[in-house]
Amino acid sequence: MQDNLQLVIITGMSGAGKTVAIQSFEDMGFFCIDNMPPSLVPKFWELIKESGKITKIALVVDLRSRSFFEEIENMLIDIENTNFIDTQMLFLDASDEELVSRYKETRRAHPLAMNGLITEGIRKERAILEDIKPKATIIIDTTKLTPRQLREKINSEFKTSNEHGFRIEIISFGFKYGLPIDADIVMDVRFLPNPHYIADLRPLTGLDKQVYDYVMSFSETEEFYQHFIGLLEAIMPGYVHEGKSSLTIAIGCTGGQHRSVALSERIGEELSKNYKVNITHRDKDKRKETVNRS
Repeated sequence: MQDNLQLVIITGMSGAGKTVAIQSFEDMGFFCIDNMPPSLVPKFWELIKESGKITKIALVVDLRSRSFFEEIENMLIDIENTNFIDTQMLFLDASDEELVSRYKETRRAHPLAMNGLITEGIRKERAILEDIKPKATIIIDTTKLTPRQLREKINSEFKTSNEHGFRIEIISFGFKYGLPIDADIVMDVRFLPNPHYIADLRPLTGLDKQVYDYVMSFSETEEFYQHFIGLLEAIMPGYVHEGKSSLTIAIGCTGGQHRSVALSERIGEELSKNYKVNITHRDKDKRKETVNRS
């Protein structure tokens, strides 16, 4: 039997942090939709129910007119009468002074004050939302919150497991094919003994036990590994605390076939004890492809 869908409706004052909120829900694995017209929501639920693949959904709902407000009311009534959706509403608010400051800082116009004062747009929006706010299950005042603090608060309220939302991507690569452009940390392991010069190991990769054992058999490899993994374990909590959703670590050797692959596997295995880790071997088979083409 399929578990109920978890639905979070994100709404509130324009400028109060809805963009940060939807990014936070994406990092927690929610299927996110920004500003879907309320009239389309009932059909959307039926499609989701039929697919059976999506269990967590976050919708940003933007209230900009009275007619839109009435559609929201109807949507909430429909959802309340649906027995396969567990619904929460997150309402984001901030003081008028802070909202004015944020709009001036970004030089954006308030959506309800295109030809008028920001304060007038804020007043109109508060009037539209006055009946919606009491229906919210969670209200967060972002007046004194930084984006990182807002993410932390949302995570603490809505995270459904003990897993880190933080993700580590490990990429092995060959320097001869260029640096990965999306790497946050790059480590060069070309100083380690190279299996390429061992005839029996040359056609293999760091995923093969013979190559892996060869790379790890040297004292300089073990010394490097212990220092590097210690550094990574020391700095990871800082990235998590700062609200970073992912970190990409690139480990390179000459061709990306032997040393970088083996060390990426070992480092990934260790980090996966505490974090979600994905390992990609970008250039592992490049040499084989080149040989085949020739």
